Amino acid sequence: MTRIIVAIDFSDCSINAFLHALTIAQKCGSDMTLVWVQKSPAEKDKFSGQFNDSTKDVKKAMDELIEKYKSELPNNTITYKVRTGKVYKEVTSEAKEARAMLIVVGTHGASGFEEFWIGSNANKIIASSSCPVVTIRGGINVQRPLTRIVFPIDSAEETRQKATFTSYIAKKHDAEVFMLKIYTSKIKAMRHNVDLYATQVTRYFDEEKIKYKIDAVDALNISDAMIEYATMIDANMISIMTEQETTATNILIGPYAHQTVNHSPIPVLSIHPKETLSGGVGM
Repeated sequence: MTRIIVAIDFSDCSINAFLHALTIAQKCGSDMTLVWVQKSPAEKDKFSGQFNDSTKDVKKAMDELIEKYKSELPNNTITYKVRTGKVYKEVTSEAKEARAMLIVVGTHGASGFEEFWIGSNANKIIASSSCPVVTIRGGINVQRPLTRIVFPIDSAEETRQKATFTSYIAKKHDAEVFMLKIYTSKIKAMRHNVDLYATQVTRYFDEEKIKYKIDAVDALNISDAMIEYATMIDANMISIMTEQETTATNILIGPYAHQTVNHSPIPVLSIHPKETLSGGVGM
């Protein structure tokens, strides 16, 4: 049984992310775990004595939320965990321990439990997650069916690796994939790589019987090109690689992935180059 982790702080943005995750869980037959993170003991002392009351309020709010929506996932469960520590570490640790296939998180804002700011941790969650992450901004209509997924292809060899998880999501939602070949250079070898990788992915989609279309664009900024195209075709999701970079002190996602997560008005599915569907689906 697959599981989806939802980072939640009860802001409008995170509730919206929960509802989006619920629609994915319905199609994928997944259990859901909602994760709320309280501050560590060392950080409690920095704030007034309302911390314990807030924790009780969180548990009550979780129970109410689950009671309201559990009938929409009749064959699976919705549970919650309250963890202590740094938001991004606890959310990704829960996903790893649960062998989750996906994390869903809102990308900005917090209210009600104002100290926790799930949205500000979105990029850290993506960077440190061992599974794909969907980020969703507030105000997106979660009632719309997932019918169109933008699948950008660039000259990086890893660009193909998102094909397996994307095709899994596309199959479950009967969605069409819009492959966008993005050329960022006039150099023939780089353009050839884009074409080559696109051909390889189309073969995979053919084998998996995925519906797809192919477009191409010359662009200076990959993120801008993806978002503009996705908006133009009224897409419901953009599937990207994280362009992960590791340093001695932290883990960062690459600049175009970061821009896309922060600015896309459309949900973004972020996948690490080494990561595929939990359970060993890969390309």
